[in-house]
Amino acid sequence: MADCALIAEGATPERISASPGIAEVYDAHVDFVARMARGLGVPPSGVGDVVQDVFLAVHRKLDDFEGRSKLRTWIASVVINVVRSHRRAHQRRRLHDAFDEERMIDAREKAPDEAVLEREAVELLMRILEPLPEEQRAVFLLSEIEGLEMAEIAEALGINVNTGYSRLRLARKAYARGLARARSQAGREER
Repeated sequence: MADCALIAEGATPERISASPGIAEVYDAHVDFVARMARGLGVPPSGVGDVVQDVFLAVHRKLDDFEGRSKLRTWIASVVINVVRSHRRAHQRRRLHDAFDEERMIDAREKAPDEAVLEREAVELLMRILEPLPEEQRAVFLLSEIEGLEMAEIAEALGINVNTGYSRLRLARKAYARGLARARSQAGREER
């Protein structure tokens, strides 16, 4: 019955069957949305609210998605907008609270020493990314952590590709400086 109404509105049966439902979109992208929210500074206690708001927005706008970009790219832009909205509504919290380490590292699947090393790496990454401006941090996370192409990142953030590359270059430099400081400090502590 709903398909008949959609066909009457101009949607073809091929488009109806080819377009994913919200359940499939949620299942395929919920982890990505949660990682992005945490990486953009949402504390663990607020990730659930952000995920819910993102998928409410996706559900409302899914029929308007024209497929000119990848669905994941479009969802990334929704995540960024929702996080900005949440940030305006709530006071900003420290980035190191953004990653819920218990969800990121499943210690049951790793040897204890591997889990400790991975947890330390996450903590180091958070310390290094903390001082970055939100714009640079978002580009860095989407590129280096999520593996999106710059064209996708630029579309998701609503920026020019060259602006994206510039922000990524600055973020990589800041990351390299932060990593060098951390290594230097670790070397001094070993002595």
